[in-house]
Amino acid sequence: MGPYAYWMDRWERKLATRDTNRVVRPFEWGTKWLHGIGFPPCPADANGDAAACIARFATEAVAHSERFYSYAPVQDFRLQEDRLTFTSPVESPYPRNNTVHAAWFPARRDRGRALVVLPQWNSGPDGHVGLARLLNRFGISALRMTMAYHAERMPEELSRADYHVSSNIGRTIHATRQSVIDARACLDWLAQQGYQRVGLLGTSLGSCVAFIAAAHDTRVKVGIFNHVSNYFSDPVWTGISSRHIRTGFGDAVSQDDLRLYWSVISPASYLKRLEGRDMRNLLIWARHDSTFLPVYSQQVLTRFREMQLPHEVFTLPCGHYTTGRFPFNLIDGLTMCRFAVRNL
Repeated sequence: MGPYAYWMDRWERKLATRDTNRVVRPFEWGTKWLHGIGFPPCPADANGDAAACIARFATEAVAHSERFYSYAPVQDFRLQEDRLTFTSPVESPYPRNNTVHAAWFPARRDRGRALVVLPQWNSGPDGHVGLARLLNRFGISALRMTMAYHAERMPEELSRADYHVSSNIGRTIHATRQSVIDARACLDWLAQQGYQRVGLLGTSLGSCVAFIAAAHDTRVKVGIFNHVSNYFSDPVWTGISSRHIRTGFGDAVSQDDLRLYWSVISPASYLKRLEGRDMRNLLIWARHDSTFLPVYSQQVLTRFREMQLPHEVFTLPCGHYTTGRFPFNLIDGLTMCRFAVRNL
């Protein structure tokens, strides 16, 4: 490891360990979260066949993902000043989580161009607000959506968005499906406002959600994926920011097991849906990333090349957390904005 890489690693780890409110939660199959989605339900957690049942559920849901990510149209969009709210098409047991919040940043003379913006895991209510305003300066309107269990949608007993990504397998599937469908509902609202040139921009967890939403919605013309991994489970299993989740799994599952169980919320499962699409993609990865390890990001780049999917690649000379620090946040933001203005 050279001096720059060593310095970057130390900085990255310092930022990653600032939070002291991470909680190791017990492993749960979470099969009850998979009921009512339109696929054969799994038995209760007490049933010893929960692993095989979730594996079958994931395989079936991937094969019929159009149905898995389908939803009833939203009937209660409400825009008050710059705040859009609506009832999520996916119901959870937490009322606060069932109201979607999105901040609206209309640009002057946007020429019908808009992006739905999805920030990173555990982002606060101000996450990516600066990016949305930067997009405005490039003539692109932005609708910054709060994902499930984040910020305004966080249940009162939480201090982090633990219910979106955790060692509860079924709840993580349910939460990610909810965020994907909520993002598609945001596209519906933009369409109602007359926007026809639309795209999705997501960072980290938001990148995964954005990719799956884009793969299932042909209205999306631009996909900007800021930090990428083929499988939802790999950054959770190996990243420094999710060690507490890895601890929660214990020896109950392996990394390969988790790839299968969470294949239904993994971009790799839906790459073929991009074939033949009129959609431009920007893949951003960080050379010194200790959360989305470079080996997993490079697997995404390889698959895009092999499948000859239209895309551009940008490599950040930093890590995951340091992407949000100057000058890397400016480099990252300008790269995304320039790509959007060229391709949207």
